[in-house]
Amino acid sequence: MKKSASPRVSKSAERITAILDVLQQTYPNAVCALHHKSAWQLTVATILSAQCTDVRVNLVTPALFKTFPTPKAMAAATLPELEELIRTTGFFRNKAKSLQGAGRIITEEFHGKVPQTMPELLRIPGVARKTANVVLGTWFKIADGIVVDTHVLRIARRLQLTKQTTPEKVERDLMRIIPQSQWIDFTHRIISHGRQVCIARKPRCADCPLEHLCNAPDKTFSSH
Repeated sequence: MKKSASPRVSKSAERITAILDVLQQTYPNAVCALHHKSAWQLTVATILSAQCTDVRVNLVTPALFKTFPTPKAMAAATLPELEELIRTTGFFRNKAKSLQGAGRIITEEFHGKVPQTMPELLRIPGVARKTANVVLGTWFKIADGIVVDTHVLRIARRLQLTKQTTPEKVERDLMRIIPQSQWIDFTHRIISHGRQVCIARKPRCADCPLEHLCNAPDKTFSSH
């Protein structure tokens, strides 16, 4: 069905609340899809998730963590050893260097423990704001920012919560309009929504619980 003309949606407090309420009702138990048992494992898994699916990462990490279970062990690993274990995640040479470097920095500068602040996390090789936000929010429950992956960026633009196109700018826009108390859950729920309903190539708008709040130009269905 062709989308009928409708007024531009707003970023009003009422609309934001409605979006957050729908996400909470639809995905009440949404969590990070990367398997991990520690902040270190989550850091490694998130580094590996760049340009790779979480499903693939979860297939790779058990053997990786068994072979190199600690930052110190990862730092001592050779690049060929790491590359072989993570080859199927893509960009494995750069990722191997990042993992080796992350193990070294965490061992030498942070006494073997993943730090709990954004500035410290950003000193770790392979860690940018997205990875740092994942670790802070998912493991430490610290809402320092909002994770902006491909799902969050796409859906934030479709819902007209931002006009920006870079993760950093999208994150700034979202932090201004989403209550900080919901930053962590918002991320998990939007990612779940992006995987299950608001799919990149063909969004399932007819099945979308947010459809009545969305005026995206690429909608495949509209009840407006």
